[in-house]
Amino acid sequence: MTAETVPRLGNLPAEPNSFVGRERDLGDLRLLLSTVRALTLCGPGGIGKTRLATRLGWQLADEFADGVWLVELADTTDPLLAARQVAIVLGVAEEADRPTAATLVDALRGRQILLILDTCEHVVDRVADLVRDLIAGCPQLRLLATSREPLRVRGETVWRVPPLSLPTAAEFTGGALPDNTRLADDTLLTGNTPLEGNTALGDDSALDAIAEHEAVRLFVDRAAAVRPGFALTRENCSQVVQLCRTLDGVPLAIELAAARIRALSVDQIAARIDDRFRLLASGDRTAPARQQTLQAAVDWSFELLTADEQVLLRRLAVFAGWSLEMAEQVCTDGQIGIERVLELLAALIDKSLVALEDEISGDARYRLLDTIREYASVRLAGSGEEEDLRRRHRDYLLRLVEHVTGQAFVRDVLPWPEQVQAYHRVAAEQANLRAALSYCLESADAEIGLRLCATLRPAWVVYGDVAEGLTWFGRFLDLDAWVPATVRARALMLDAELAFEHENYSLAAQRAASALAMGSVCAAVCPAGALRILALISLRAGQAERSLAQADAAVAAAQQYADEWEEGLALSARAAILARRGQLADAQQSFEAALERLTGNNGWGVAHALYGLGTLERARNDNAAALDHFRSALEFFRQLGARTEIARCLAGIGWVSLASGEVHAATASLAESLELSMATGQRLAVARGLEAFAVLAVAQGADTVAVRLEGASTVLREGVGPVRSAAAQARLEQLIDAAHQRLGQDATESLVADGRRLSMHEAVRYALSFARNARPASAGQPAGAAGTGPIGSQHGTGQHGTGQHGARQRADGQGNAGAGGPGTLIAASVLTPRELEIAKLIARGLSNRAIAEELVISPATVARHVANILGKLGVNSRAQVAAWTVRQSAAGGGPVAGPRH
Repeated sequence: MTAETVPRLGNLPAEPNSFVGRERDLGDLRLLLSTVRALTLCGPGGIGKTRLATRLGWQLADEFADGVWLVELADTTDPLLAARQVAIVLGVAEEADRPTAATLVDALRGRQILLILDTCEHVVDRVADLVRDLIAGCPQLRLLATSREPLRVRGETVWRVPPLSLPTAAEFTGGALPDNTRLADDTLLTGNTPLEGNTALGDDSALDAIAEHEAVRLFVDRAAAVRPGFALTRENCSQVVQLCRTLDGVPLAIELAAARIRALSVDQIAARIDDRFRLLASGDRTAPARQQTLQAAVDWSFELLTADEQVLLRRLAVFAGWSLEMAEQVCTDGQIGIERVLELLAALIDKSLVALEDEISGDARYRLLDTIREYASVRLAGSGEEEDLRRRHRDYLLRLVEHVTGQAFVRDVLPWPEQVQAYHRVAAEQANLRAALSYCLESADAEIGLRLCATLRPAWVVYGDVAEGLTWFGRFLDLDAWVPATVRARALMLDAELAFEHENYSLAAQRAASALAMGSVCAAVCPAGALRILALISLRAGQAERSLAQADAAVAAAQQYADEWEEGLALSARAAILARRGQLADAQQSFEAALERLTGNNGWGVAHALYGLGTLERARNDNAAALDHFRSALEFFRQLGARTEIARCLAGIGWVSLASGEVHAATASLAESLELSMATGQRLAVARGLEAFAVLAVAQGADTVAVRLEGASTVLREGVGPVRSAAAQARLEQLIDAAHQRLGQDATESLVADGRRLSMHEAVRYALSFARNARPASAGQPAGAAGTGPIGSQHGTGQHGTGQHGARQRADGQGNAGAGGPGTLIAASVLTPRELEIAKLIARGLSNRAIAEELVISPATVARHVANILGKLGVNSRAQVAAWTVRQSAAGGGPVAGPRH
């Protein structure tokens, strides 16, 4: 992975089949999204909201520099988890004692993202709160939601998704309609309009016109997919139009009807569906008409299934996605044997009731469309089987994840590639596991709930979902229910681990102490994990002696219980404590012992030991050895997709490269690390990244940048608390002190204050902009050739004292403006002539639409130019662009255009 590939460009799924129609709708929506911040696609189930949003996302992918991201909320049963699901998809880690929405705002502020929130109706209140916060705090973010009802937030534009277009009366009947037939405003045929006896179909041009309508096109396309050679003809046109009209142009209903072409003629389908609708005509008159029609279509499709197909379909409603094995294990009994599941599943796929998704670890995955799953769930609830199915679903998942974790932490049971597959296999079942946990909670089954939580702990850590893990552990630990001591003690210890990762040290200490107390009265409980967590907490509290004693006790306990995994982790913790005390030789021995215990056990632990060894070699200035260790650890973490650890390894590589004078390599690695840290919302990691760029700026002679970033990182450090040793602080100060000396006290204080005023996102963008624009150190003059400390800096001449001239004016990629803030005197040549023209219009107060009208271009094009201007100037508001334009005019008679790109 290179710096240019982070952040990723989104997660839109591939389209499962051809996209038919909606050309005008897509054009209107593209225009809307160029002028509004939040757009909600509303309509009944089956109208095609999700498919339309996904298609729109693909069309707009090139217009959002940071990607188009789809967050599926259908399986988010707890409204409180809505914001968390968004954070998980975007890879933003939650922070202790801080609302998820606030973390998301910080992580996304200023990024050019189209965020699609799909299926919001069941969590609409929480989604509305989140959308309000994101719109207020992220000026370049666009939100596209799909819901059966509006979000009702300020700034929202609601777009009702219409049915697919149908033939008009004039097209189909030549204008001859019965006197009692009324047409809708758009002249669509109504459900009562007779189709017989029309003469217009004798004209090929009339048939071609009918074939162009979206509903007809969709039916013909899907019918041809199941019966090759099917086409619209004069003979079947009346029946096809009747079907599409009866189904009200609803895409899902049309697809269900077209799927029956495999077994029935168009005449038979039309006759059956018409009868079914008449049967349901006396249904709930208060429901929207198209919702009634869709219900009827699904009823009709369900009743055309065989008895066994019906049974399997309703049983599949227990899953949030499944594999063939899962269906065979959960949905079978005396009526449906294992040997018949594949046959029945294939039949349901053919009839468009089950969707085939991507493969995971070589196994095909399936799901029910949301509307079908809701329908099947109702059928399951009325069958008397629901309780048994949910219990079997839970038990299958428990066996699965306990089998995976039981093999993952024992030496030489699974090779690492298979362990990686196991991690991803568990991750694929997150929605199913949440359903199983919910069932345990409903039934107050604390034991099974805690066992499920224990098996999920590795995935929660690897994928950064520790806040969700803490929530589930807390719910089950708070239940007033008997749980075996070994289960409860292990749960307490694992919850302590999650709390420590979440930087909630008081909860971590409380849980670890409780686990230790249980171990003292239950010989089967190994206390090593609890002692290890307490040792790390003591280290963070500055209690080095106590920390080392607890780590030694953890190692001894793990050895007593012959737990090599815990022994390896305890040895790594002990090594980190020794390294903090400056006992590098002892730390080396402990890390090597940890590596020996963990090799052949689990790559996650191996990677952490390798990273620890890299930090020791870096402290010894053995850059080659440090790089080897960091790169080896990085390979493990990349295979798991552990973004926080990936960022940490990249930062280590960047620091070592900088110390070696490899400025280009250092810049690339540190940039990727900083962007990953920003994307995951890790404030401490971002602070460390800004400090790294401050040192990099000193090495490049960009003192102004260095001191601004020093100020920005200090603010973040103050927010997360003291977690750095005095020696590390002294080394950093030594590296930046040269810039202070050259700038002088007044300029330094002013620039530090300037940096402290930057938001986290502004500071990151400022650092990354410097990385893109700064000149590399000249050949033959490594970054360490001048200056103090192990890294040093590369300078020109004549820059001492004043802080306003010399090499900084040349090398500062953001311009040198003293305390005026980043971008104060950025050269106008960084903008193209068109961008300069738009910047002037922004200064006049024109909106994107007004600019588009004046320049005769599209609002979307204006939006792209505005985004480019913001990025190049290192600002995040139109007001700042206007101020920059005024300053440029005052300084030099107006901005000077650069070459047109």
